[in-house]
Amino acid sequence: MVAVLPDIGVFGPYTYLATELFWGVVALALVLHAGAVRSAARTILVLYPFAYVWDWYTLRVGVFAIPLRTGVELLGIPIEEHIFMLVVPALVVGLHETLRSLDEA
Repeated sequence: MVAVLPDIGVFGPYTYLATELFWGVVALALVLHAGAVRSAARTILVLYPFAYVWDWYTLRVGVFAIPLRTGVELLGIPIEEHIFMLVVPALVVGLHETLRSLDEA
């Protein structure tokens, strides 16, 4: 049996932005719950420049395309990618710290 996935493309050009904002709220909740705001911020500050360069390069050489986005760019890459580069490290740190706090309880 093949699982049918929901069509989130209903958001049209705001699809990528909507998914990033959704996961951003999840990341923020985890970071706040774990009391890991400083750790998440430090991780983001260290990783962001590397992620930006990599993203800029891969978009320029055509490694991937992002069809369901707003088209708004900042510093040569889609605004959604900037949000992605904030959300992913925050989500990882928030999840890690939340799981670690559960282990200590």
